[in-house]
Amino acid sequence: MKAIGIILAGGKSAKLKELCKVRAVPAMPVGSSYRAIDFTLSNMSNSNINKIAVITQYNSRSLHDHLSSAKWWNLGSKQGGLFIFTPFISNENNSWFRGTADSIYQNINFLERSNETYVIIASGDAIYKMDYHDVLNYHIQKDADITIVCKDLTGTTKDPHDFGILQCDDDMRMIEFEEKPLEPQSNLASLGIYVVKRTFLIKALKTIVPDGRYDLVRDLITRYRKKIKVYGYKYDGYWNTLNSIKSYVDVNMDFLDKNIRDMFVKEGQFIETKPKDEPPAKYNSNASVKNALVGSGSILNGYVEKSVLFRKVFTGENSSIKNSVIMESSVIGKNCVIENAVIDKEVTISDGKKIIGTPDEPVVISKGSVL
Repeated sequence: MKAIGIILAGGKSAKLKELCKVRAVPAMPVGSSYRAIDFTLSNMSNSNINKIAVITQYNSRSLHDHLSSAKWWNLGSKQGGLFIFTPFISNENNSWFRGTADSIYQNINFLERSNETYVIIASGDAIYKMDYHDVLNYHIQKDADITIVCKDLTGTTKDPHDFGILQCDDDMRMIEFEEKPLEPQSNLASLGIYVVKRTFLIKALKTIVPDGRYDLVRDLITRYRKKIKVYGYKYDGYWNTLNSIKSYVDVNMDFLDKNIRDMFVKEGQFIETKPKDEPPAKYNSNASVKNALVGSGSILNGYVEKSVLFRKVFTGENSSIKNSVIMESSVIGKNCVIENAVIDKEVTISDGKKIIGTPDEPVVISKGSVL
């Protein structure tokens, strides 16, 4: 593919509360075995983009560990590769990335030393499956300066107030763009995926960033919308993002839907991740499991229903887990009741404890807690 990829994985989100105190959003565990960034990385690799830059900043240690080898996403070739960029101090710069545009500008050598014609920019915190060939062909057909992948939120549970909203004409050329508007004028939401010509992006960044404008959406797309050709590309497939505790739970629960799960793991190109060599999950004689995903290395003795358990989770006898997400290496004691909760990694819950939230407000237990 004649494009390079840039994944924006800065990763801070106040709405994810305790879950983001120890990790970047793109490093969030998803679907019993994945990290959020796996989906964008795999989409790019499966679209034959073999040169990808991941730009990190906040709480990036676990993300760097996950990306320590490019081979899992077939990005180890001499012609391409996986490049991890972090803020650094030099004679010309001594600040953290001040925005999405600034993060790319501070690593502009990656763009200048590449030969590919186009750049595909995407966030690392969305869960979806997409062939970027379709978007790129649309971008070329429209002779666009920038193409924004968008989704019509009509009929979904998504709130337009939480997204950048496009207004487009009949040809899908963007007329207006509002970031998280108070009164949305349409239901066409940006998914944070952009296609742009490489030389255009370099020129634009060298114009706006030295002028103190650091945001890709506000300072390029919105500010120059009347001067450049911006088109929307409608995406109709499954898409979700990790922008709240509830959305995190919802994404994991979506993997209990066979159609959604099969789309990621059985149909067409697969979503890849860094493998963990653990034995299969063990279900002891007193375990009962219904409509759940259970990670490798787990040992279950209690009841589990409509829940997602990651690797090496232990549940004690007569424990009950419903509508919950239990992360890696957590230990649930005997006679515990856990409902509508997110239990982070390496949590120990003593015998007889009850942790009960609601579907709209799940309880979150921080990493390493002992209850």
